[in-house]
Amino acid sequence: MELTQEQFNTYQKEGFLVVPEYFSQLEVENMKGELPALFAEDSPRRVLEKDGDTVRAVHGSHSTNQLFKRLTRHPKIVSPARQILGSQVYVYQFKINAKAAFSGDFWQWHQDFIFWRKQDGLLTPRIMNAMILLDDMNEFNGALFVIPGSHKEGMIDVTSPQLQEINNNLTGDKKQEWLLSFTANLKYSLPQEIVQELALKYGMYAIKAPAGSAVFFDSNIAHASPNNISPFSRSIVIVTYNSVENIPVPVENPRPEFIVSRDYLPVEALSGDALLLPSLI
Repeated sequence: MELTQEQFNTYQKEGFLVVPEYFSQLEVENMKGELPALFAEDSPRRVLEKDGDTVRAVHGSHSTNQLFKRLTRHPKIVSPARQILGSQVYVYQFKINAKAAFSGDFWQWHQDFIFWRKQDGLLTPRIMNAMILLDDMNEFNGALFVIPGSHKEGMIDVTSPQLQEINNNLTGDKKQEWLLSFTANLKYSLPQEIVQELALKYGMYAIKAPAGSAVFFDSNIAHASPNNISPFSRSIVIVTYNSVENIPVPVENPRPEFIVSRDYLPVEALSGDALLLPSLI
C-alpha cells in the first residue's frame, strides 16, 4: 500500500500529502467510538484546554487501546512511512487532538522536529506524521494550515520565551514542563516575522478534507490551526513514525513514555482489515 510515484513526489516537494477518504466510514466510526472513554479518563495522558474542562489532546492511547494499537500497524500508513523514511519504522509518538466545538483552542505556528530535537535527543528529521481525520475538516472547525515547501528550510532554531518562567515556577519539579509542547502557548512556536517570511516565499494552504482522509506531513513543515468557534467538533489521530536508524540519544530529563516511546522495535504491518473489529480492551 505504498504511495504512487506522483504522491511520493508531491510529498517530497510540498512537505505534505492529502489522501481523501483513505479509511472507510466503518473504520472511522470504530475509531470515533473509542474516544468518549479515552477523553473521560482522568490521566496525565490527557491535556485540557485553558477552561480546565474541555479535552485538547490524549497521548499514547496505542499502548492502552487495542484498536488504536492496530491503527499504528495498519499497512495504509505503515507502508507510506517506510517508503518516505527509507527504512523500517517504529511508533515514536501517538496522539489524538480534539478541537471541540465552540471551545477548541488554536495551535500556534510551529515545526514538530524542533521539539523532538531539543527535548528528546532526536538528531535527524528522519521522522514523519500520519494524520487521520475522524471528522470532516473544513474552514469552519479549525482546518490545519500549512506552508507548502517550508520543510526545505530545515529546522528553524527558535528559543522558548516561556521556559525560564516555567523553570522559576516549578521550583525543581520538572514534571509539567512537557505540557508546553501541547498547550495553546507552545514552547517552540515560530515568531510572527518568520511565519510572514515563509508565507511570502511559499504561500499558505488550508487542508480541508472529509472524515477518513489521511494527511502525511514532514516533521519540518510549518503548520498551525485556528480556534474552533463553529458548532462542529473535529478530532484527528496523529501517528508519528521514526526511522529505526534514527534512535534518539539519551537526555537529562526525558519526557514520559506516553509522550515519547522507547520501544524501538520495527512495526510489523497487519492486514488491511485491522480496523474493522471493535476494540478488545
